[in-house]
Amino acid sequence: MLNAKKIKYLIVHCSDTSDKEKKSALDIHEMHLSFGWDGIGYHKTIDRSGKIENGRPEFWVGAHTYGLNNQSLGVCLIGQYTFTKKQFYSLEKILIAWKKKYPNAIIKGHSDAINTKKTCPNFNINKWCIERNLI
Repeated sequence: MLNAKKIKYLIVHCSDTSDKEKKSALDIHEMHLSFGWDGIGYHKTIDRSGKIENGRPEFWVGAHTYGLNNQSLGVCLIGQYTFTKKQFYSLEKILIAWKKKYPNAIIKGHSDAINTKKTCPNFNINKWCIERNLI
């Protein structure tokens, strides 16, 4: 189980699927099952319309950022490079709610959280958060 007192990071991801594909949390769940995981690795997903869908419960250790899963929550924007205004609105909503619950947690993009070749979430999350007074 994920200990709420140990949440240090709120990690933003993208699904790295085509911006033209309409994917859902169920699609990501099935993809992650095909990897041999215990289902969807993220705690929340945001589809192209801005709809927020639940993934793993917040008390369940995620499978989204190698080495940090036991101290983080993960949210995934569906898409690859171009995200919608509705997705960004929903992302802000999620991060505000999580920051209220986990005020000491630091918001990071997946590519900034660990040493990885991945570029996810494919935008500058620090700049985006500063523009919205989230950090």
